[in-house]
Amino acid sequence: MKTAVYPGSFDPITLGHLNIIERSAAVFDKLYVCVMINSDKKPMFTREERMDMIRDAVEAAGLKNVEVETAGGLLVEYAKSKNANAIVRGLRAVSDFDWEFQMALANKCIAPDIETVFLASSEKFTYLSSTIVKEMARYGADLQGFVPANVIDKIMQKV
Repeated sequence: MKTAVYPGSFDPITLGHLNIIERSAAVFDKLYVCVMINSDKKPMFTREERMDMIRDAVEAAGLKNVEVETAGGLLVEYAKSKNANAIVRGLRAVSDFDWEFQMALANKCIAPDIETVFLASSEKFTYLSSTIVKEMARYGADLQGFVPANVIDKIMQKV
């Protein structure tokens, strides 16, 4: 069985994230979406809130082979605990590649049997990030077309 982990902070989940989840779920038998802690970021949503939003979006998309969890340690240790063969990372632009490539090499040193798979973002989402969504929300922009429908009210309540 081919199992992958798609990690991220998902604060909040965007349609770009959901696109990577859907495409990964089509490639792998089992996909774990793992809400990770990013010590460089101050999240808008708690981990539990982010997990709930992702679960709702995954359920609405009808993805039966996706589970949403959280982890606080090293990503590769979590991936090992799930017997994952791969870590999925989405790339929006060339600027994402440098950091992601460094992380992939570090992960490969720790867990040589886990591959990192890079998925290029669908072109309509190359500009989209959680940071941009939160900034748009602060100025009252319509978030349809940027985040799953179940997320819009939750974001607006926070801003």
